[in-house]
Amino acid sequence: MTTRRTIAPEELDTLNLADPRLHAESDLSAVWRHLREHEPVHWNPATGTAPGFWVVTRHADVTSVYRDNTAFTSEGGNVLETLLAGGDSAAGRMLAITDGARHRELRRILLHAFSPRALEPIVESVRNTVTRLLRDAIEKGSCDFAADVASGIPLGAICDLLGVPDGDRAHVLSLTSSALGSHDADSTAADAWIAKSEILLYFAGLARDRREGGHADVIALLAGSKVDGLPLDDDEIMLNCYSLILGGDETARLSMIGAALALLDHPDQWEALRRGDAGIDTAVEEMLRWTTPALHSGRTATADTEIGGRRIRAGDIVTIWNASANRDERVFDAPESLLLDRVPNKHITFAYGPHFCLGAYLARAEIGAVLAGLRDLVAEMEQTGPAKPVYSNFLSGLSSLPLALKGA
Repeated sequence: MTTRRTIAPEELDTLNLADPRLHAESDLSAVWRHLREHEPVHWNPATGTAPGFWVVTRHADVTSVYRDNTAFTSEGGNVLETLLAGGDSAAGRMLAITDGARHRELRRILLHAFSPRALEPIVESVRNTVTRLLRDAIEKGSCDFAADVASGIPLGAICDLLGVPDGDRAHVLSLTSSALGSHDADSTAADAWIAKSEILLYFAGLARDRREGGHADVIALLAGSKVDGLPLDDDEIMLNCYSLILGGDETARLSMIGAALALLDHPDQWEALRRGDAGIDTAVEEMLRWTTPALHSGRTATADTEIGGRRIRAGDIVTIWNASANRDERVFDAPESLLLDRVPNKHITFAYGPHFCLGAYLARAEIGAVLAGLRDLVAEMEQTGPAKPVYSNFLSGLSSLPLALKGA
């Protein structure tokens, strides 16, 4: 069991929802519940160093903003960090922060690599990797589930897709772990900036190598593609690899770690999974809802408009909070309960609309492989030390989860 300080709604006026410590060390469930009920579109005021921003918390409003990339653009940035800093220099070149026709064309190119058929060998490799890592952990008797199991699964898959050499993968993982969050409460924005810069430089080198041909990976696919009749330059390839490596690693990995903790904290659901009372497919969807590894997404209003009766001005920063929408009582029965057989499950962990996660199929397969592996190979789990949170206002999850595993 992991305990965090519960924040009461009465403290709302003192909170800054851009503070990574707040999300890492606190339970905001009561605050989200209060906002959904009484102030579904809330203004988080400016601080001395950053502008204010809108906080959208109801499922219906969140999906409405996700759906409308004309009134709410991602091209000013799609996370608080870049939005509060004044924008993202990769806008219009990186898929995640590009809208309109160019977004559709770039997404069409990448969908070829992320189709279920194209991913068949990757998914098979994922299953084998999960089995190997869990058996190793069982044989040792104890492990850090985050470092020893989860870290080797999604990163391996996305590196296979991108053609990252085996010898570089540990280094790439260390960089991705620092780019959007931190294991350390005292980590600075400069640390994240350095990690991002190193990732970009790394993929710039790979992009140049792939120009030579003879490769069959996503980087080579991008290098050989055209958008608006023009080939993608090295910077565009580099930026989209950066986006894919972060999106493909962080969210699935954090969901896996969160799923293991959730099974520990909910022994009835662990038994339901082991008995087969809850199927893997529905369990995956519930774990995605329960863990919600991407807390929010961000947009910029392109014109004066309205959300939930609140007037939004052109240029305002609008943040849509998956963490709240995935617990909305208007959509989910007993949203504060983990129910691995929950149907329907309209979570928005993979976003919604034009920017629906490109790697959703692969992430589901990875989490499903972990849940199936735990079900089939593990008889008992015990937490042997304190879990450590990720410090981020964007990512939610654990950087460490010490466990003892006993084989079935």
